[in-house]
Amino acid sequence: MKMMFKRALAPLMAAGLMMTAGVALAAEIGSHSFKIAVVQVKEHPFSMGAQKFADIVAEKSGGKMKSKIFPGGTLGGDAQVISSLQGGTIDMTVVSTGLLSTMIKEYGVFYLPLMFDDVRVADAVVDGPVGTKLLEKLPEKGLVGLGYWEHGYRDTTNSKHPITKWEDMQGLKIRVIQIPIFVDIFNGVGANAVPMPFTELYTALEQKAVDGQETALPTIETAKFDEVQKYLTTTHHVYDPLVVLFSKKTWDKLSADEQQILTDAAKEATPYQRELNRQREVEMLKAVQAKGMVVTDMSKEERARMRQHLQPVTDKYTQEVGADLVKEIFAEIDKARSQLAAK
Repeated sequence: MKMMFKRALAPLMAAGLMMTAGVALAAEIGSHSFKIAVVQVKEHPFSMGAQKFADIVAEKSGGKMKSKIFPGGTLGGDAQVISSLQGGTIDMTVVSTGLLSTMIKEYGVFYLPLMFDDVRVADAVVDGPVGTKLLEKLPEKGLVGLGYWEHGYRDTTNSKHPITKWEDMQGLKIRVIQIPIFVDIFNGVGANAVPMPFTELYTALEQKAVDGQETALPTIETAKFDEVQKYLTTTHHVYDPLVVLFSKKTWDKLSADEQQILTDAAKEATPYQRELNRQREVEMLKAVQAKGMVVTDMSKEERARMRQHLQPVTDKYTQEVGADLVKEIFAEIDKARSQLAAK
C-alpha cells in the first residue's frame, strides 16, 4: 500500500519540481524593451542583422525581451549613439571598429591598409584570439561587445573618371570617415581627403563639394550614391568589421540568463548578417551597373602596388596601435590562409 502511494505521488512531485523550475526560470527572464540604434537605413544589412538579432532574442526569451530598431540615424550619428550607450539611454548598436579606435587605440589595427585579401581570413581573425582580446577592452569604456558582424570591404566612387591604379586618385577630393588613418591613406595616394559626417555626404556629392567617397558596397546602394557618382572602383583599401555593442549600464541590470540570451542571439545572427552583406555586394554591383555606373575591378596586382606604396601609413599606425598586436594579427592572418589552402 505504501509503495503504491509513493508511485502515485511521484508524478505529482515531478510536476511540482518542474513548476518550481519554471517559476525560477521565469524569474530570471524579466520583461525588457531594448532600443537598438542603427545609422544605416532599414533595408541595409546593418539594420537587417539587428532585426534578426531582435527576433532571436524575442524567441529565446518567450517574448519577454523585446527590441525596437531605430534605423537611418534617427537617434543620432555613431559617435552620439555610442555616448548614449555609455549613458544607458540607448541599449545597442553596431559600429565600425575604427569608430572605437578613438577610445581604444588597438581597434585601429583593423584599418591598416589592404590587410585582408579574403573575407574568410577576416572572419577567422575577428572570431579568434585577437578579436576576443579587443572585445575584453570595451567594458572599461561603458560598453559590452557581443561579437563581430560585417560592413565589408571599403571601395571608392567618384564623379570624375575611372580608377584602375592608385595614381588615378591623385587630385580627387574624397570624403573619408572622421578617423586620422583614412585621411592618411587617401592623402598617401595623392587624393585630398575630406573628413565629413556620413549624414552630410549625399548633399556634398550632389553639390560637387567633394568628388568622391569611400565606403562599403551595400552602403553605396542604400545611400543611392549612384545618383550622384559615375565611377566605382573595388579598391578594397580597408576591410571593415562591425562590432555589436551593448550598453554596460543596461547589461549590468540583467540576469546571467538574460545576458546569455543576448550573447547567443548575437552569435546566431552573425552568419546570417555576414552572408546577407556578401550577397548584397554582388547584387549591388549588378544594380548600379544597370543604372549606368561604370564599375572597375582593381586587380590584385594593383592592390599589391597600393599596399606597398602605403607602407609608411602602415608603419605609422603600427607604432600607434602596438607592434606586438600587429605582429599577432598578421600571424593569425597567415594561420587562416594556411588553413584555407589546406582545405
